[in-house]
Amino acid sequence: MHSPSGSRLRRLLIVSPLLATALYAAPAFAQAWPSKPIKLVVPFPPGGATDVVARALGERLQARLGQTVIIDNRPGASTVIGAAAVAKAPADGHTLLLSGSSTYSVVPALKAQLPYDPKKDLALVAIVARAPLVLVAGPATPVKSLGELIALAKNKPGDLTYPTFGPGSAPHLAGEIFSYEAGVKMMPVPYKGSAAAAMAVVGGEVSVAFDTIASAAPHIRSGKLRALAVVDSVRASSLPEVPTLAELKLPKATFEAWYGVAAPGGTPQPVLQAVSRELAAVMALPEVKEKLLAVGVEPAFGDAGAFASKVQAETSIYAAVGKRVNITMD
Repeated sequence: MHSPSGSRLRRLLIVSPLLATALYAAPAFAQAWPSKPIKLVVPFPPGGATDVVARALGERLQARLGQTVIIDNRPGASTVIGAAAVAKAPADGHTLLLSGSSTYSVVPALKAQLPYDPKKDLALVAIVARAPLVLVAGPATPVKSLGELIALAKNKPGDLTYPTFGPGSAPHLAGEIFSYEAGVKMMPVPYKGSAAAAMAVVGGEVSVAFDTIASAAPHIRSGKLRALAVVDSVRASSLPEVPTLAELKLPKATFEAWYGVAAPGGTPQPVLQAVSRELAAVMALPEVKEKLLAVGVEPAFGDAGAFASKVQAETSIYAAVGKRVNITMD
């Protein structure tokens, strides 16, 4: 057997390290993460349900990873400010975004101009929780069931009102989708936030509300509001006795509110996979489940593939709704 020539040996010596680098790059990326504190950006003010989810996740991630997890609240511009900050951050897995469907599905569907490309500049990692809405009637609306509400709305087209947080907000879209599928006309009324909207329906300023369970549940339990339906296809753990719109023969009227984690686009796949594994482990912890259920949030987990499929389907739906009733966020 002949020994390699000098030139061939030199080529082998050059190629071998490259092969070794390729073979061991993926594990090295994963092992290197996290190598410094992690910033979890929340595009909402402190105190809301998104913030509660972020802090529950951050606390347990910090304990598991041995690195500080900083919750960075960056509200404004329909979540665009926070999302843009993550989109422009270094793609190393140390800056993450926790937000809801408003960021991932609604804004891309209804806002023409964005300072980032949602498909290229954000890497979807995992869905971590669901935040179902509930349709409630206030004291000024004499209905006890969804059927009675629809009958009243058809008898008085345009008279019934519901609060929103502005064009394209979750209550606005939920109300427009419901009205279309139920064949009724209800009027949206803008308020500054969930607390103001809840008080509006409790006080009889508006007829009904599409509100988060976290906000509405205390008023439902006190008897100030009547729960007519969960605006989802699955019953809520915190309101197990309330039927869903799907059960009440309006499966296309459902509106799924959820929370997902994303990283800057271009983050190495091994790092994304490591983040996903950690998120799955944290969401399976009993103490995290208990904390989220206490505020009306349903623990859940969906991998990057499920996340991407949901975003694609919802973006199409919300774009159609926006076109149908002329909703824009520009």
